Amino acid sequence: MSSTTLLYFKLIGSVTFWGGTWIAGRILAEDLTPYSAAFLRFLFATIFMFFLVRRTTGRKPECQLADILPLAFLGLTGVFLYNILFFTGLQTVTAGRAALIIAGTPTFIALGSALFFKEKFTPGKIAGFLLAITGVATTIGDGNPISIITQGASYGDLCIVGCVFSWAAYSLAGKPVMKRINPIESVYWSSLFGTIMLLGPALYHGLLNEILNASMTDYSCILYLALLGTGLGFSWYFEAIREIGPSKTGIFINLVPVTAIILGAIILGEPVGLPLIIGGMLTISGVYITNRS
Repeated sequence: MSSTTLLYFKLIGSVTFWGGTWIAGRILAEDLTPYSAAFLRFLFATIFMFFLVRRTTGRKPECQLADILPLAFLGLTGVFLYNILFFTGLQTVTAGRAALIIAGTPTFIALGSALFFKEKFTPGKIAGFLLAITGVATTIGDGNPISIITQGASYGDLCIVGCVFSWAAYSLAGKPVMKRINPIESVYWSSLFGTIMLLGPALYHGLLNEILNASMTDYSCILYLALLGTGLGFSWYFEAIREIGPSKTGIFINLVPVTAIILGAIILGEPVGLPLIIGGMLTISGVYITNRS
């Protein structure tokens, strides 16, 4: 097997791992509070990322004093807020549905880049953004995007929508940070700061008791999220970016919600109805058009 072929298998593996995070998250959300689930996930992920940084860079993770506040903001948005909303939303929202809602995140990142970094928001990007928004609304409205206005959205759906905004903020704030810090190191530091932020709320909401009462399935899901979904998934993804570039690598991100839907149907028996398929096609098409533009 050639190195290029192996690289694409790793990239597909990353996408599959990320699709599986929705399944593991859905299982954990039924047994643990969002705070405990998020803390335990990133406790193990941070440890894994520490050794990954040493293996990749040949030294311990380092950061300058001036970078602490920006990295802490990444931990606040991409780890603390995102994961509390992630696990809270998955208490009532199916894995496939949640993955499709979050699939529209790149279009919000493109909009934010236009607002904050003065990047061009071309007619093509506008069309992709509107198409993705329609797809998300179709998914939330079970086939009727107008119902969001007339009937509103559920609390769980709103939490997943909150994930979109928190991850967009993480990505936009991370852009200048990653010009100064190795991306893998920035993931480590944001994971560390986010874990520290999660500790207090997790203890308040019964972390110690949940550690003692968690099942083997729960711990399997935590390790999956930490080691495969975070550590190995990110390392293989960054390896692909380094070898074939961000454009070719980014195309594979569109497969994450598809993988989540398939795994949700197989493992959790989640229904895959026509509204979900239509909403997913609109969202992924919108993201593709935005990235292409």
